[in-house]
Amino acid sequence: MIESAEGQRESGRAVLGRTLKFLRDKEGRSLGRLADETGYDKSYLSRLESGQRLSKVTVMEDLDTYYGSDGLLVSLWKIARYEAFKNKYQAYMRLEATARALWVYTPDVPGLLQTEEFAREVLSGPRATQQEAEAVDEQVAARLGRQLLLGRSPVPGVRFIVDESGLRRPSASAVTWENQMVHVEAMAQWPNIVVQVLPFSAGVHPLVAKGSLTLLWQGDGSAVAYTEGDSSGLLMEDPEDVLRHRLSYDQLRDLALSPSDSLRFIRDVLKELRS
Repeated sequence: MIESAEGQRESGRAVLGRTLKFLRDKEGRSLGRLADETGYDKSYLSRLESGQRLSKVTVMEDLDTYYGSDGLLVSLWKIARYEAFKNKYQAYMRLEATARALWVYTPDVPGLLQTEEFAREVLSGPRATQQEAEAVDEQVAARLGRQLLLGRSPVPGVRFIVDESGLRRPSASAVTWENQMVHVEAMAQWPNIVVQVLPFSAGVHPLVAKGSLTLLWQGDGSAVAYTEGDSSGLLMEDPEDVLRHRLSYDQLRDLALSPSDSLRFIRDVLKELRS
């Protein structure tokens, strides 16, 4: 949120929309001409300018190139995207975006490793109205935006421990699921990313049936722990809480397959899908 001249709080997407309109007016372009020259739908561009929609980051990259605005729109988009998350998650998202080290455990495919198609399936539920469908679009865009941190500079060190169940439960679309597994395999080979599989044979563990756990370290050495269940999230900054959850994570890491064995496991799952 940004304070306007009248002292009112202005949403990030409103600031982004106003900037989009300013750049278009500065170039003397009509919405129709902008649509023709960029390939984006006129009504879609209008809703972006009015702050009614949040696009994917690639749309802002395209418009930055179109206007020659040197990354301004992407920068504003990165602020506006937090509004796609509930207030209680926004503090965590900001810490995640600047973390130098991330350790993640999840019973499912981590959001940071999800493809767009799989993320849409995960985030979609019964959609009775167009507004609900658009909300899913924005949540998908925000989730993909979170993934930018994996390749930012300085490069963060990231470790994922994924329960075997998350790699065995396919999506409704065979193509979507195969593409998702191919993506996990590729990401597991990034130099700053470690992926470990927690096999069924590990048995009961400290986080069984308790949702996901993320540990974040900032450049100044401060750390937080974040746990998330089906409908709740808890951000913990107390050193004792962080230490307790780190010890739980250490136990999971000891139970999980090694990174090399985990990569072989993922490739075996892919072979099963293709057979």
